[in-house]
Amino acid sequence: MTTQRLTRKGQATRDRIVTAAARLMIEQGVARTTIEDIQAAAGVSPSQLYHYFPGKDALVSAVIEQQTAQVLEIQHSGLGSLDTIDSLTNWRDLMVGILTGMQCAGGCPLGSLASDLSESDPVARVQLAGAFEQWEGLIRDGLVRMRERGELAADADPADLAVAMLAAVQGGLLLSQVRRDPAPLRIAVDTMIDHLHALTR
Repeated sequence: MTTQRLTRKGQATRDRIVTAAARLMIEQGVARTTIEDIQAAAGVSPSQLYHYFPGKDALVSAVIEQQTAQVLEIQHSGLGSLDTIDSLTNWRDLMVGILTGMQCAGGCPLGSLASDLSESDPVARVQLAGAFEQWEGLIRDGLVRMRERGELAADADPADLAVAMLAAVQGGLLLSQVRRDPAPLRIAVDTMIDHLHALTR
């Protein structure tokens, strides 16, 4: 069933199911999350759940779609106007602030799902790869604007730098989660920012 055909009440029920599934899958892993767990958490009957989702695979896909939209919305608020080193620093502050507010618990939902699913679910892996490509694209587009403004060396490669920056963010988020300290994320992104400075000089 496509979401475009749902009534407002139906959409609200579907969203509640996906939100419950996302919380459980990220907290305890996809394999350990059962359909019965999701039904209980969402407060729906089996017939209601299967009305919207034919099985667990469809739920996993919906969870990835929801988490991708939420992550990219936050990232776009920091990267949509990226065109200077200062705005890159503001983006770092945005991420560190959100992480600090969460007490560094949970990490990146896309990273958590990717770690859980990449080796066991090829369909989910491709969907998650697409999510990271969108995130990478936001960074790349901002670096292109920086290069056009002279804030980045003319011979710098925004595509390669975007991959490196996203890898730094993901690694920083993971270490911050394990250590319950936002410093690894801040240090990882600052190191990349320093590298951009060095390229320009």
